[in-house]
Amino acid sequence: MYAVVKTGGKQCRVSEGDTLNIEKVEGDKGSEVVFDEVLMVSMDGDIKVGTPYVMGARVVGEITAQKRGPKIMVFRMKRRKGYHKKTGHRQELTSVKIKEIFI
Repeated sequence: MYAVVKTGGKQCRVSEGDTLNIEKVEGDKGSEVVFDEVLMVSMDGDIKVGTPYVMGARVVGEITAQKRGPKIMVFRMKRRKGYHKKTGHRQELTSVKIKEIFI
C-alpha cells in the first residue's frame, strides 16, 4: 500500500514506515503531521486517483527531526567585468516517519 501526497510544492510517494525529508513543517519532535492533499492511493492493486485529491484519504506521520539540509554554494559572475559574488544556502527540512495511510 502506498500513496502520493503533495507537500511543500512537491509530490512524494510514501508507504507505511517510510522516512522522508520534506520542506519545513511547523511542529516539535514527536508531534503528529497529517497530509490531507493525497493525489493517489494504491491498495492491493486497486488504484484510486483524485481529481485533484482523493476524497477522505489522508496520511499520518510523526516528526522525527527538524534539521537543515546540505549547504549549496551559489556563484554569480559576469565575464570581463570583474564582478563575482559567492553566497550559500541551507534549506530547512523536517524528517517525517509515515505511520498510517487512511482511505
